[in-house]
Amino acid sequence: METYGLSGKSGTGKSYQAITLCRRYRFDAILDDGLFICDNRVAAGKSAKRQSTKIGAVKTALFKEEEHCRQVREAIAEMKPAKILVLGTSDEMISRICERLALPQPKKIIYIEDITTEEERNTAYHQRYDLGRHIIPVPTMQVKRQFSGYMLYPIRMFKNFGNNTRVSGERPLAEKTVVRPTYSYMGSFTISDQVLRDIAEQVGEDTEGVSDVTKVYIDSNDASELALWIQVYMNYGVSLIEAARKMQQNIRRKTEQMTAFHVNAVHVEVKGLK
Repeated sequence: METYGLSGKSGTGKSYQAITLCRRYRFDAILDDGLFICDNRVAAGKSAKRQSTKIGAVKTALFKEEEHCRQVREAIAEMKPAKILVLGTSDEMISRICERLALPQPKKIIYIEDITTEEERNTAYHQRYDLGRHIIPVPTMQVKRQFSGYMLYPIRMFKNFGNNTRVSGERPLAEKTVVRPTYSYMGSFTISDQVLRDIAEQVGEDTEGVSDVTKVYIDSNDASELALWIQVYMNYGVSLIEAARKMQQNIRRKTEQMTAFHVNAVHVEVKGLK
């Protein structure tokens, strides 16, 4: 197994560039902000971008929590990628991530300044700090609902990819999304509402204390969010709040793991007891 690094200051476009580098150098996996991304999906970990404090984000990005670190180590050992690209804000951070995850030190470190222009880095900085938009380098999934369009809000950014088709005779257009790029190694994906319903129903009924899942509603009208509304019957005698909270956590985790969607909310309505 070989590791490589992509180093650059926060908000300079490292995540945006990651899949392009994977294509160019045939990297099999990415470690970015606490996530292990392999085979076009989040295979393990949790995103530092979701932490409520900067300290929490740094700890997550460095895999400081033992359970988080263990899960990612096990996923790497199971999937056995030949080449991993490690993203970090400095050479030292990349080295520390490799140490935490028991990976070899980087064979080579690529610097964001060497693969982007100053204009591109300024654009990335504006998207991050002025607009509060983030990118995670896994594919965007689309909900197949009468051509309802993209699940997540697309950002149009211009980048020269050599001999790619050009827009209006000028620079080629690469369309990216907030949170996740719209392209993958092999193309785009669509997922029907029924798949999301089936996942929520199965995971919900497997949760301790839940008797039946009666209805699942999918809300993806907001271009940047996916919300699930679930009606359930609980077993008599259980703690309703505790069981509902556990169900929310399980459905969110499993849906994101299986589909690569960003789940913004899971609403649970308890209809009765059995």
